[in-house]
Amino acid sequence: MTDQLIDNLDEHASAIPQMQALIGLDLGTKTIGVAVSDSFQTVATPIETVKRKKFGVDAQRLLDIIAERNIGAIVLGLPLNMDGSEGPRVQSTRAFARNLAKLTPLPIIFWDERLSTVAAERALLEADTSRKRRSEVIDHVAAGYILQGVLDRLGHLRRA
Repeated sequence: MTDQLIDNLDEHASAIPQMQALIGLDLGTKTIGVAVSDSFQTVATPIETVKRKKFGVDAQRLLDIIAERNIGAIVLGLPLNMDGSEGPRVQSTRAFARNLAKLTPLPIIFWDERLSTVAAERALLEADTSRKRRSEVIDHVAAGYILQGVLDRLGHLRRA
């Protein structure tokens, strides 16, 4: 694994640029939920859901967002099984990260995404969001949860 792919944020927090926005991705088989942080790395904001086509097309859309928003690092939700083991979806996510790493020098942080979609769904239900609207926004709201987890952890590590 390259230094660019980060499995343990606690050990590699110094590799994450400060005062630059981060992008969070919730990688699904049909869509990619996208969220970005502010440059102070305090708040994650869900921005869009990318409909997956081919890797090259998907990657180009993500690279465009990264360029537009001056992103300093990529956070990729890692869909671990509930027992913490890695299944086929994790392998697919790691392959996506390896391919993306060839197109950008940015650090790519893997973050345990267990229950992020559940949390996003609960928040949307509490906000009385219609079923149709939930299906449209669930992926980028889940990306926001994933990214917020990293922002909170980075903030804690930097204050410690």
